[in-house]
Amino acid sequence: MLMAEYSSPFASGPGGVMTDDVGVITGDLELRTEAGEDGLVSVYVRYEEADEWYRLRGASCVVHDPRDHRALHMALLGVLNRPAG
Repeated sequence: MLMAEYSSPFASGPGGVMTDDVGVITGDLELRTEAGEDGLVSVYVRYEEADEWYRLRGASCVVHDPRDHRALHMALLGVLNRPAG
């Protein structure tokens, strides 16, 4: 069961972000993190306002305190959002 979900727009840097599904994607993107009751956080990206989400390579993890999910989301956003390169 899904416990929490966060979503944020961001701009990728020149190298883009690597996904498991389609390789590198670039440009104006959106980050989504979903945490389940078991603490597993799944991480996805998509082109801004697109329908299809892609799993971000190497980003899924387990949090032991549900409050850590938001901090994880914000940390990922900080790393991925590089509009100036």
